[in-house]
Amino acid sequence: MQKIRRTRVSQMVDKLAVESEPGLTNTQLMLTNHDLKPVEPERRQWGAWNFVGFWIADSFNINTWMISSSMIANGLSWWQSWLCVWIGYVISATFICMTGRIGATYHISFPVVSRASFGIWGSLWPVFNRAAMACIWYGVQSWIGGECVTLMIRSIWTAYADLPNSMSASSGTNTRDFVSFFLFWLCSLPAIWFPVHKIRHLFTVKAYFVPTAGIIFFIWSIVKAHGIGPIVHQGSAKSGGALGWAMVQGIMSSIANFATLIVNDPDFARFARKPRDALWSQFITIPVGFAVTSFIGIIVSSSSAVIYDKPIWNPLDLLTYFLVSPVDGHTANGPARFGVFIISTAFALAQLGTNIAANSVSAGTDMTALLPRYLNIRRGGYICALVGLVMCPWHLLSTSNNFTTYLSAYSVFLSSIAGVIICDYYIVRKGYYQIRDLYSTQQRSPYMFTYGFHWRGYTAYICGILINIVGFVGAIGKPVPKGATYIYNLNFFCGFLVASGTYYLLCRFSPIPACSEKWMEVGDEIRNVSVAYGADGEFYENSDSGSEKAAYDIKGDTEAGAVNERKMH
Repeated sequence: MQKIRRTRVSQMVDKLAVESEPGLTNTQLMLTNHDLKPVEPERRQWGAWNFVGFWIADSFNINTWMISSSMIANGLSWWQSWLCVWIGYVISATFICMTGRIGATYHISFPVVSRASFGIWGSLWPVFNRAAMACIWYGVQSWIGGECVTLMIRSIWTAYADLPNSMSASSGTNTRDFVSFFLFWLCSLPAIWFPVHKIRHLFTVKAYFVPTAGIIFFIWSIVKAHGIGPIVHQGSAKSGGALGWAMVQGIMSSIANFATLIVNDPDFARFARKPRDALWSQFITIPVGFAVTSFIGIIVSSSSAVIYDKPIWNPLDLLTYFLVSPVDGHTANGPARFGVFIISTAFALAQLGTNIAANSVSAGTDMTALLPRYLNIRRGGYICALVGLVMCPWHLLSTSNNFTTYLSAYSVFLSSIAGVIICDYYIVRKGYYQIRDLYSTQQRSPYMFTYGFHWRGYTAYICGILINIVGFVGAIGKPVPKGATYIYNLNFFCGFLVASGTYYLLCRFSPIPACSEKWMEVGDEIRNVSVAYGADGEFYENSDSGSEKAAYDIKGDTEAGAVNERKMH
């Protein structure tokens, strides 16, 4: 009887397993499945214009809209703030293209890329780190999306603003806001269902609809104010060194806004038809898209200073004023309410696209690497959504003024991960990966290092964190020395440069295997890679001289497939 029960349990567990290649060992089932393997040509459907649409769609969201507000509030003029946005996002685009090229060349995701830098098992910590952040941000962004839903409903049913509250004060929210949040969360679930290579259509739709609504909002605000307002005529409140540091902080805040996407851009770039599709499309669209959105936010807020005698940086607050006047409580007429509905719908779609791109897909891909036998991107995305719901983001935001500051500050520590990965690929390995060995736990695998952990990668990663740790404590409200604050003002660069520099020196004095003496990217040879062990259980062929070579099956799963051998130095 006990044996029968065990058999039934085994059958149930096997039914939960996701799709994976036949012939894999139990250990390999902990490393790969359909969503983790290199993307085959049939799924490489992202062209250059898909990346343009993706970043235009991602740029237009509430966070980007307000990106310049903190800089202007910090004493910069509007044009200085906008200059910081341009510089920050050009730098961000450069890093995005660097990590994205790895995915676009070898068609592998961030969890697999990190195995080369941190080891087969050592990669799990950076992956978990990114997945946890994505889940938390999913909840926070969904809460903001719920505020958009509130405006949408209020523009149709004005009495929704006074919906009776049945929730206790200790909950940190009320019935109206919770219902709006839940509706947004619920409507987001279907978007998680589609495979990554197909959700490009969502970003294409968003790239047309959302900016159009933003331009309408832009024109509407200027017309109501009979001009662009006083903020664009306002000079800088700082000068000298104080002005310089304020601009540095503005640039770094723009880069920090991209820290998570810099790390996991391979999750999307791996679906590129060719590496060039993920290069110029991203490098140009990112700074242009985010700078234009920030400019619209500046002008709209400047116009609001005329209309309501104070600048309103949150577009949802301004739309609320358009709907119900704060002066006399008068509710807008039908056309104005329709305009508020369209614009708030655009912001809701913007939040949805941002949540899918930056959070659910990233978390899903990372969770796939943590438990590949039972999780794929779709299942991981739904787990992310569930965590975003049960974490009660409304409670966190209502009880901690520093919560969003903490999340933004914490994300810059991902710069250490980016520093190790970029240095490993571009400087140490010179573009060379042995793809099949990224799915192997055999001791001959060059990515096993010491029991699956790469001590050089971890040492560099920790050094990159340590340079910023004191300033990070100061960012969340604790008193720290002024020198630490100055270092932290350059947080991303400090973390990136220290981590990458340390990694290079360690690899220089303690060389690692599977590196090339000259630039050698072999990603163009990847077709349908089989990662199952051969009959002899080995991936390698040894020459008479004993030198190690990498064998690639570039035709498919058959043993008759052509094998390209590259000599390693």
